Amino acid sequence: MDSKTYIDGYIERARMAQKEFESYSQEQVDELVMAIAKTVYDNAEYLAKIAVEETEMGVLEDKIAKNKGKSSIIWNSLKGKKSVGIIERDEQTGIVKVAKPVGVAAAITPCTNPIVTPMSNAMFALKGRNAIVITPHHRAIKCSTKTVELMNEALEKLNAPKHLIQILDQQSRENTRTLISSADIVIATGGAGMVKAAYSSGKPALGVGAGNVQCIIDRDVDFAEAVPKVIAGRIFDNGIICSGEQSAIIPADKYQDIIDEFVKNGAYLVNNPKEKEAFRKAIFVDGVMNRDAVGKSVHEIGRLAGVDLPKDIRVIIIEAKGPGERDLLSKEKMCPVLAIYRYDDFKDAVEIAKENLELEGKGHSVAIHSNNRENIEYAGNELSVSRFVINQICASSAGGSYYNGLAPTNTLGCGTWGNNSISENLDYKHLINISRIAYYMPDNPVPTEDELWSHN
Repeated sequence: MDSKTYIDGYIERARMAQKEFESYSQEQVDELVMAIAKTVYDNAEYLAKIAVEETEMGVLEDKIAKNKGKSSIIWNSLKGKKSVGIIERDEQTGIVKVAKPVGVAAAITPCTNPIVTPMSNAMFALKGRNAIVITPHHRAIKCSTKTVELMNEALEKLNAPKHLIQILDQQSRENTRTLISSADIVIATGGAGMVKAAYSSGKPALGVGAGNVQCIIDRDVDFAEAVPKVIAGRIFDNGIICSGEQSAIIPADKYQDIIDEFVKNGAYLVNNPKEKEAFRKAIFVDGVMNRDAVGKSVHEIGRLAGVDLPKDIRVIIIEAKGPGERDLLSKEKMCPVLAIYRYDDFKDAVEIAKENLELEGKGHSVAIHSNNRENIEYAGNELSVSRFVINQICASSAGGSYYNGLAPTNTLGCGTWGNNSISENLDYKHLINISRIAYYMPDNPVPTEDELWSHN
């Protein structure tokens, strides 16, 4: 069967399901969305286990926590939000907003998040009364497919239209290209190539950029509190999370205190120049992240570098030669390795972060540990990223948290800095069309010419 005929079958089934689903009430829609989240929550351990087995990356316990955490927080965020019919009335402007489906969504999902990304994309699509067709990463076909099967079993029990959520059973680049050019909207979460293909599909696309989270530690914080957070973010799921901390930029006059805190919390400080070079070569091959190092444990990274690490080591820290192009360690490292930089003035810290982001990760996220609002907002003005996570573990907070106001998601837009169409966290509102009813407002004030052109 040729690719077009194969994909046409998926699109036709999706359109039939979506047409039936379009008549659902808000209550009926939310019942299905909750069922998707509850399915992943209830099967968190099983799904995490098969994801680790198939992809051979990440940490089982972290994937369990991610499956439970993302399913619950995303549902909590969507619960009670209007996405059907009239969702807002503004008496002042006379505008009434009416939510309508976008149609059929196509979603490209990654091997780094093969369970929660299909889950969240399906939740957002169904919240808007859309059908969705998922094309999984070739290294995660089995676990992503099983996730969709379990979600569909839950929907079937609620008598939902069949084929609201589908996943390709023949994964290929050609099929992905055909799918994304046939759907009404495309969500691309994954490598730069797939995201670029989504934007070239001729259909509206929502993609994400590369991560390379710069973490600035200010002088005024409790290092004993900040350092464990940085480590937790760097080692979560063996470092494959795009929002995970990548570099710690620390004050030079507090350098030893902070390094001591890292070591106390299980860090291996690489001081030997030969060892530093061995780790660079283990992590990067011809300047590109080594596939054999992605999502591997700290001790496996040690073995790749020919360094026998003590058993209790949790993270590897290496002081870089300098920011940006001066050291490969300034790039994203999808393994438990953290680059260290020293700064004198807070403005210097921001410049280091800026140089690293220009190399990779512009538009994504920055973590700041500080109690100084002036410094925080200086960085907010100077750095071209879409989210600043303050005094939190960035890996588990940039994608939304119970403790911040960011929309819970697994798809983090990076704006035009990261060649993306959105500079916020993707959620259901990106998968609805809104009609605006504009009532005539005869009492609206109309300025005189003097009022119009005055400086007041």
